[in-house]
Amino acid sequence: MNILRGIFDRIVLVVTVVAAGCIPSFITQYQQRVGGMLTQVLQDIAPFQAIANQFHEGSLQILIRHHLDSSDPTFYSEGVAIQAMVDAAERLGRMSEALNTDLFSQVKYLFTYMDAAIARATWEMYTPSFGLSAESILLSAGVGMSAWLIFIVTWFVLARLIQFFIDRRNNQDKRSI
Repeated sequence: MNILRGIFDRIVLVVTVVAAGCIPSFITQYQQRVGGMLTQVLQDIAPFQAIANQFHEGSLQILIRHHLDSSDPTFYSEGVAIQAMVDAAERLGRMSEALNTDLFSQVKYLFTYMDAAIARATWEMYTPSFGLSAESILLSAGVGMSAWLIFIVTWFVLARLIQFFIDRRNNQDKRSI
């Protein structure tokens, strides 16, 4: 039984260290995707900003309000679309800013606020790599050790429970003789 546990605990340790070592590369690719999306939406907003600069004192909100106040459904729909782009730019800007920090803060942010659509798109194009920075090594070692300790504790508890029930059954068998 100890040999089996020894094999399994080494497998758990190695697999979790390697998997956790790939987390920083996923975060980097996620961050690059957010940056690309932000750049694109800002380029899409630029012509409307130029119109706002020319006719509405540089205020996109006044331009959007002008569109939304129109009775023309096409013009109104343009206002909704421009507002959606402005909202997306603000959201992506906040995400980009939040991800422009140390690895542990990035991990915390993604566990708390990860955008599922961006994560799915990142995962579809994800290329795993193992980072060798001090933060990456600490993260992978920490996650690996945590998973290994959870495995060891679970194994120990299950082994004790199984032994308890076996002993209990044996004691009942001895009493019935």
